[in-house]
Amino acid sequence: MYTFLTTSPWADYELLDAGNFEKLERFGQHILARPEPQAIWDPHLPASEWQRANAIFTREKGSQERGQWKIKPGTPEQWHINYERPDGLKLRFRLGMSSFKHVGLFPEQDPNWQFIYNETRRRKAAQPRVLNLFAYTGAATLAARAAGADVTHLDSVKQVNFWARDNMEASGIDGVRWLVEDAMKYVKREVKRGSKYQGLILDPPAYGRGPNGEKWQLEDELNEMLKLCQQLLDPEDHFFLVNLYSLGFSALILDNLVSEIFPTMRDKREIGEIYLHDAGARKLPLGTFCRFAT
Repeated sequence: MYTFLTTSPWADYELLDAGNFEKLERFGQHILARPEPQAIWDPHLPASEWQRANAIFTREKGSQERGQWKIKPGTPEQWHINYERPDGLKLRFRLGMSSFKHVGLFPEQDPNWQFIYNETRRRKAAQPRVLNLFAYTGAATLAARAAGADVTHLDSVKQVNFWARDNMEASGIDGVRWLVEDAMKYVKREVKRGSKYQGLILDPPAYGRGPNGEKWQLEDELNEMLKLCQQLLDPEDHFFLVNLYSLGFSALILDNLVSEIFPTMRDKREIGEIYLHDAGARKLPLGTFCRFAT
């Protein structure tokens, strides 16, 4: 089933506008303007509203990601926001302005955090085992842990794992297992060990490096990674989620991969796009996903 997912109303987050290859967002009390290559249309709000931003990110010449923030006086470089949902999921995130335009959180993943939380609680296992690969600052990790899972959080960047720990502590959660590892190497070892998980979460980048320089290229590695993940899933009791943000990597490609590797889930899977909507009701696409559960 082809599906579109978007964020539910959230007191501490709002996409105010998008256009001219930029997006204007409110995180708590602070408004940020930063690049967004998918926003090819004109902005909805006047320039005066954009100029009210507390911080504006400007790319370095020749770079799509790296740049610097122009921060208005009185604006903190780090702050916290709250996340609370009717299903009982309550988390708290530390945000910060990095030199790669990111702030430590991808708000469009809200529907997937809710999926992880609710599917973890549905598992038959007394304490489901969940593996989060390419786990970044840990929002998905914390959603699973808040639901009672035994969670392994894996990311190749040590500083990112420290950030995720901060989010765990701010959320009043503990007990996560932290790994600074190359995802492909770790998954191969887990397959050899015969490990099984009731939940698997993947949010791989288009391109990346492991802690020892291992190369990750999405189009070259994803097929093998999904095959390995299929071997790690508890055949009777599991959920699975993969999310991709790579320009030109359509949901149809993901559909073909998942259909072949997880054939028994063909009628249970959701597959499609994730988007955010702004005040002008335009839909900003922010990736493709596939998820399913027994």
